[in-house]
Amino acid sequence: MPEHATSQVSRTETGVWTPRIVGFLCYWCSYTGADAAGTARMKYPANVDIIRVMCSGRVDPELITTAFSRGADGVLVCGCHIGDCHYINGNHKTMARMPLIRKVIEGMGIEPDRFRHEWVSAAEGEKFKEVVTDMTAKVTALGPLNWPQLMYDRGVGHGHDLKPWGE
Repeated sequence: MPEHATSQVSRTETGVWTPRIVGFLCYWCSYTGADAAGTARMKYPANVDIIRVMCSGRVDPELITTAFSRGADGVLVCGCHIGDCHYINGNHKTMARMPLIRKVIEGMGIEPDRFRHEWVSAAEGEKFKEVVTDMTAKVTALGPLNWPQLMYDRGVGHGHDLKPWGE
């Protein structure tokens, strides 16, 4: 295996591995729900890197695969409940895309528990806490996602072991 195809594992000061989870949160509901959990001083794992998006309907599948390829061990997408979207039907796009994205990443060899989609409103700080806690536990049980090795095993990307066409 090439030198570059080694896992980049994040560790805390204690030397224990903790998963890195990237969360794409809708500005109008989910981000406010996360903020409510924080201001209420609810205890939950602090390993979610939150990326605020204006609407969950704007989360492109490429953002999710890019998060995994750049070191995320899990990806969380949160949006407004159906009928509560600030942009009328943005979350309908999310509802249609997320099952397709799940199939794509499963086809890439990524375990289903590494990806999660949830509806979280501004008033659901407790739900956000539970989602983050549950997802962190599941991703921790799976261990680090070694994206470079995963892609190398599938012959994707660098082509170090591929022969030219016609040989």
